[in-house]
Amino acid sequence: MEVTKENTIITCPDPETSHLDRHAYLFGHPIAHSMSPLFHQTIYDNLGLNWSQLPLPSTDMAHFLELIRHPQFFGAAVTMPHKVAILQHLDDITPEGRAVGACNTIFRRGTQYVGTNTDTIGVRESFYQNVESPDDVFHGRPGMVIGGGGAARSAVYALVHFMKCPKVYLANRDAGEVQSVIDWCRSAGYGDGLVHVSTAAQAETLEGPGAIVACVPNFPPVTEAEKEARGVAEVFLNKPHKGAILEMCYHPTPWTEIAAIAEKAGWQVILGTEAVIYQGLEQDKYWTGKELHELPLKEVKAVIADELLKARL
Repeated sequence: MEVTKENTIITCPDPETSHLDRHAYLFGHPIAHSMSPLFHQTIYDNLGLNWSQLPLPSTDMAHFLELIRHPQFFGAAVTMPHKVAILQHLDDITPEGRAVGACNTIFRRGTQYVGTNTDTIGVRESFYQNVESPDDVFHGRPGMVIGGGGAARSAVYALVHFMKCPKVYLANRDAGEVQSVIDWCRSAGYGDGLVHVSTAAQAETLEGPGAIVACVPNFPPVTEAEKEARGVAEVFLNKPHKGAILEMCYHPTPWTEIAAIAEKAGWQVILGTEAVIYQGLEQDKYWTGKELHELPLKEVKAVIADELLKARL
């Protein structure tokens, strides 16, 4: 269907003419380069389900709320700019969604429309599915998040709530963003162990982390604030304990400057595609009712790798 809403052309397949048994949406703007519909189609095809996730590039919340009332609708992936705005329109929110203050997934529970945040699970599973011995690498040790904003809150929640990190260091070029993350996490009950590490000198005095989540774009530091934040990361990476770092930046290449520095320092580097894959699989656990071991992990990993390769050619 093609509709004009608030001067925006919304192009989306019409589920009434698509012969699908059930359908979902990817709701956000812009979403032209999202791998989400292909990712989920791979899962449904491998499970023998006549389902699809339909891309809805839109900023019209009212129109989206109309569409999800369709009886064959089973869920939605919600991306920017709607992750916070959607919360007030839902019947319920899971603990992860409330704690992070953002919803990236809607599923149906009977007649209710429930929101959750699977980005937290994407971070968690990226470590647990790739690190051989969590007890030796990061359990009971500080965690660290490089960056600010919503991605940082999801990472902090995963480190504290799931990964047994008693404290979490925050490093970022913008001190105001760091304070906002700390204030939010404390108000939500999981921020008491957060520490803003603002200088390399301060980092030298602290215990090394076991798990790091990098949530910043891949570019060389230019300003003094950017150079200081990079210096903080380098100090921690060069401490004696070597852990695992999840580099959330994966486009156009997952091999970023921070990943290269970490690898040279002896850290295990986990590519950001792992977080994409495991947060998406968590969505399909809600939507299909299947457990992780029942979903086609090998097939979706191959599809994501192929798409990234095409993007770099």
